[in-house]
Amino acid sequence: MATGPARGGSANHIDGEWTHSPSTLEVTDLAEGGVFAELPAATPAQAQQAVEAAAAAQRAMRETTIVERAGWMESVADGIRARTEELVDVIVREAGKPVASARSEVAAAAERFERAAGEARNQQGEYLEGTTAGHEGWEAVVKPEPVGTVLCVTPYNYPLATTALQVAPALAAGNSVVLKPATKTPVSGAILAEIITEAGVPDGGFNFIVGHASDIGDTLASDERLDAVALTGSTGAGKHVARESGMVTLHMELGGNAPALIFPDADLDRAAADCAKGSFKYAGQRCSAIARVLAHEAVHDEVVAGIEAEMDDWRPGDLFDESTAVGPLISEEQADWVEELIADAVDRGAQLVRGGDRDGRTVEPTLLAEVPHDARILHEEQFGPVAAVAAVADETEALALANADDFGLDAAVFTADHDRAMRLADDIEAGAVRINGAPSHGNGDIPFGGVGDSGIGREGIGYTIEAFTTTKSIVL
Repeated sequence: MATGPARGGSANHIDGEWTHSPSTLEVTDLAEGGVFAELPAATPAQAQQAVEAAAAAQRAMRETTIVERAGWMESVADGIRARTEELVDVIVREAGKPVASARSEVAAAAERFERAAGEARNQQGEYLEGTTAGHEGWEAVVKPEPVGTVLCVTPYNYPLATTALQVAPALAAGNSVVLKPATKTPVSGAILAEIITEAGVPDGGFNFIVGHASDIGDTLASDERLDAVALTGSTGAGKHVARESGMVTLHMELGGNAPALIFPDADLDRAAADCAKGSFKYAGQRCSAIARVLAHEAVHDEVVAGIEAEMDDWRPGDLFDESTAVGPLISEEQADWVEELIADAVDRGAQLVRGGDRDGRTVEPTLLAEVPHDARILHEEQFGPVAAVAAVADETEALALANADDFGLDAAVFTADHDRAMRLADDIEAGAVRINGAPSHGNGDIPFGGVGDSGIGREGIGYTIEAFTTTKSIVL
């Protein structure tokens, strides 16, 4: 079992001090089995102390200079890179992520802190003059200010990269932060907490606590000293936190059920390869995963054959093998859920082309064809390695099915017809539409977020800094 400051003993960091708790939280090793780490689980009282410390530190954070904050971000980026191998090992074990993907995530997290340093330097106000009758001679300085105390709640699927996408902009804008990571993947967050505290953030400016949402979630979300809540997670969790938190700034990236619409004029080989990647990468445990392949009936069979031809490249295996592309799901319960959705589709008449087997948490990448339009897997977030292909008669039917649920995070359209691509991009109800490719958003430069049940606001380093900033006008 792993030990160390972030993996045993004291893993809650409150007001500049690492603290103990009376109970512990066990982290499962998804690579080799057993218990990987034990971290102290914060009590409701400690959760309140963390928010209190952050609120008390807000003035000190507000008074820091842009140069200081940019320096912290660069120091954190350097610290992440210096501990790359340790972080890769942790992410493989706690998140069940293949090693190559884990290494990419660590690199992305470092780059996001580096980007935040640059964006911090771009936080400039503006000078305005009165331009209407009666306001001649007026002058105003419009300046950005931190929104205040920010609670960051991060998910298990990208425990380091998504945390960077929340925490780096919050600190870069001069806010104080309380970070609560997912209980299944807290170790990488704890290491990041060590790196951040070593970067020179004032005591209380950054606080880190581990604990079950059932124990401390409502205590955190309902604390009236918060000014903003950032959450990446399920739609259910987001709606609950929104009800608890009241009138604060909400920044939420929630569930997704991304459709990929494929038409006969598309490059079908490319479409099949991208749909396989979009469906199977990290076992489908991504909000932007392609969850539904809506193929025109004229090319449905060809699309299915193309995806099946790609599946040899998407096999479960040893997570520490560089060639492994698919790992286990995060829990037995999640594997149960994916099995349930597969069974429902087959019971309704879908063809099980390949896969469907399960070994513990690992669900074999699965390809379903001729999926009926009323199958649950086309309407409920699966978060599993299933490519569900449904036939559609035309553009109208494809669009109706794409918009048939309350999610609206991502979508993809495969066609050689520019007019059709732009028409569908306008009409699909989603925060982002990728043309001739699987959904992808770069590393914090392209805004990422949804409509409807998929969230509030847009992630992306500059966009998130803006969300965590308020504007003050000083009028002369």
